[in-house]
Amino acid sequence: MRKTVVILFVLAISLVATAQQPDMQAAKAEGVQILQSLVRIDTSNPPGNEIKAAQYVKELLAKDGIEAEIFESAPGRATLVARLKGNGTKKPLLLLGHLDVVGVERDKWTADPFAAEIKDGFLYGRGSSDDKGMDAANLVVFLQLKRLKVPLDRDVILMAEAGEEGTTQYGIDYMVANHWDKIASEYALNEGGDFAIGADGKLRVVGVSPTEKIPRGLKVVARGTSGHGSMPRLDDAVTHLAVAVGKIGNWQPPMRLNDTTRTFFARLAKISPPEQAWYYTHLDDPKTQQEFREKEIAFNSMLRTSIAPTIIKGGFRENVIPADAEATLDIRALPDENMPEFIATLKQLVNDPAVEIVPLSGGQARPAATPSSLDNEMFHALEKAQQKLWPEAVTLPIMQTGATDSAQLRAKGVQAYGIGIPESDVERKRVHGNDERISVEQFGKFVEYLWMVTTDIAAHK
Repeated sequence: MRKTVVILFVLAISLVATAQQPDMQAAKAEGVQILQSLVRIDTSNPPGNEIKAAQYVKELLAKDGIEAEIFESAPGRATLVARLKGNGTKKPLLLLGHLDVVGVERDKWTADPFAAEIKDGFLYGRGSSDDKGMDAANLVVFLQLKRLKVPLDRDVILMAEAGEEGTTQYGIDYMVANHWDKIASEYALNEGGDFAIGADGKLRVVGVSPTEKIPRGLKVVARGTSGHGSMPRLDDAVTHLAVAVGKIGNWQPPMRLNDTTRTFFARLAKISPPEQAWYYTHLDDPKTQQEFREKEIAFNSMLRTSIAPTIIKGGFRENVIPADAEATLDIRALPDENMPEFIATLKQLVNDPAVEIVPLSGGQARPAATPSSLDNEMFHALEKAQQKLWPEAVTLPIMQTGATDSAQLRAKGVQAYGIGIPESDVERKRVHGNDERISVEQFGKFVEYLWMVTTDIAAHK
């Protein structure tokens, strides 16, 4: 009798597990349709006008009986939030994506950037990769949790936000300041990963971002005496600025490892050919430093606070020596960088009393924050999903050199991780560029990955 009870119990558990698994092919197809619909809604920022996309998502959720709220930080600048309730034994999980996209140069696209055309296995359109692909995948997973009535140990929150592309005051900053209770969570999954498909078409590296560099723009200002261009001056502001920018642009801030980059290069060395692995195990060797600076500029940036002179302004007429000239520096600081000390170092490097170095007025609002852990249930769930879907790959924690809204979440104590749709070099180079696209097949794989991670971390076991 006891044996029969045990068998029946095992069968019951098996049936429940089966019932909670979605028809993945149907889910992937639905995700593609959702993505096409989102891409066809022009949310170019500026002006954003994300409310059109937010309303579409709200109507989609309503068809499955899911209530959603739309928060307008300004007319048309809308963020949607929806929640599936768990039993409360664990703190919520936030699935985050942004609805706004960067603008386009239509005449340089070979496809209509807002038609979401599928051609040769690729879905073309602005935002297909950044970041409406993430929104669509989040939506599919969220809908499946509801339809399958998956019992949850923690609430799962869906957030489709405004303003990520350079106007965070309309999105994440507004939500953190005014509606934190709606999105407060223990873990968050967001854009910012690098799932790199190699030249052989196989995914070898699943780059998960537990941290990122922080934008900290600076302005270099040189001041002198204005005068006639026919009489050169020693205090020519343009000359002083040029020398200062040359010194700064040619200087390399010192390398500084943290848990993320230390683990990244250690794991990368284990899966690399010996001649490449040498560089990853000898990071402080001058040969490695030069190799990275010349050929592996992403690795070089991951290892240090980076400086890139991006804008120079000075003068208004050919025959007039201007009284001042200025340059803008794009600084991407390591999370623990002491910016007053960094500016002091630059001033010492320039060593010119005619040159001033100051933060950009207004500044970029990304806060510094402690990196998310590499040893918790979320990171392990990400690794397990990778091992099931891509057993030949390896999960590497990456230092995101760009900026995402995960920074604001980490500053509030959320363990946030950047993930992403697998892409080749071709797809990565088109993000923010012309003919942005994603692979339909890889989008489907990402939906499956996100489902595995979400149910692992949130479903009742």
